[in-house]
Amino acid sequence: MSENYPKNSAGGKMLGKELVPVISPNQTLDDALKLLQEKMKQFETINYIYVVDSKNKLLGVFSVKEIFKKPCETKISDIAIKDVVVAHQHTRPERVALLALKNNLKAIPIVDKEDRLLGVVPSDMILEILHNENVEDALLEVGIHKFKDPAVSIIQASALLHFKKRLPWLILGLVGGTIAAFIVNSFTETLKIQLIFAAFIPSIVYIADAVGAQTQTLYIRSLAIDHKLDFKKYILREIKVGLALALVLALIMGTIGLLWHKLLLVGLVLGLSFFTTIIIAVAVAIALPSLFLKLKLDPAIASGPFATIIRDISSLLIYFLIASTFLNIFA
Repeated sequence: MSENYPKNSAGGKMLGKELVPVISPNQTLDDALKLLQEKMKQFETINYIYVVDSKNKLLGVFSVKEIFKKPCETKISDIAIKDVVVAHQHTRPERVALLALKNNLKAIPIVDKEDRLLGVVPSDMILEILHNENVEDALLEVGIHKFKDPAVSIIQASALLHFKKRLPWLILGLVGGTIAAFIVNSFTETLKIQLIFAAFIPSIVYIADAVGAQTQTLYIRSLAIDHKLDFKKYILREIKVGLALALVLALIMGTIGLLWHKLLLVGLVLGLSFFTTIIIAVAVAIALPSLFLKLKLDPAIASGPFATIIRDISSLLIYFLIASTFLNIFA
């Protein structure tokens, strides 16, 4: 791998251009075959042959399979794919891997601003990037981050390092739990009047976390895949999805409450509470990663316990405020 670029960049993950087959557009498939035969030991990967001009500008690419499918006198320019999926040397590795998956490619060529070929991120490196990304995402979900190589470091790290990595977010979780307990305690009168509402606390907290986690994961993935994401269009779609989910789930839960306890008040409180908490959960799921992105921090950081605590506290607060308001009006 190239040592001239940061490790956390496409340039740092690529094989140099001298390690992949490169050919001129004026040559033939017979020339391509001879190239492979003569320099086979030199090349690290031969999934694709890259077509460049005299200035090393990437013009196209074709699969090695074409050598055996077409006549040997076929010109390279006639069979090369001109619309090449590329990445730049400073592109994040996970974006390169996602480009490969999205376009069903085994390798991604890396070019500079003038489209000159610098090297290629091969298939084995793409798999390694995806593996590390999955491990990192799993760690972020539970508030553990800042491992240089999460796939390896998390295994080799000492007990003390594990303790340091895990403790801060667990303390934050305790703080959030204490705030949640304070909120419940503040509405003890509401619970005394209608103890039924206490039974639905786990449901309303769970649904806020589930919807929020879904929305946030999809949003962060979209940001990773498409750096030119149309924010307004994406938000408009998520508003529609959020409203639809909130309406359906609120109707289901409100109906359950009504049929179970034979009280319209319970159905109304549950329906409105679920609708409101789901909308808030969707808003938090979009707002937190967007804030982290503006602060030039990895938006995936927001996917850990921090977002969960905010959703839990807000859902409980909304639930009890709605319940106490309705009880004051109708009870």
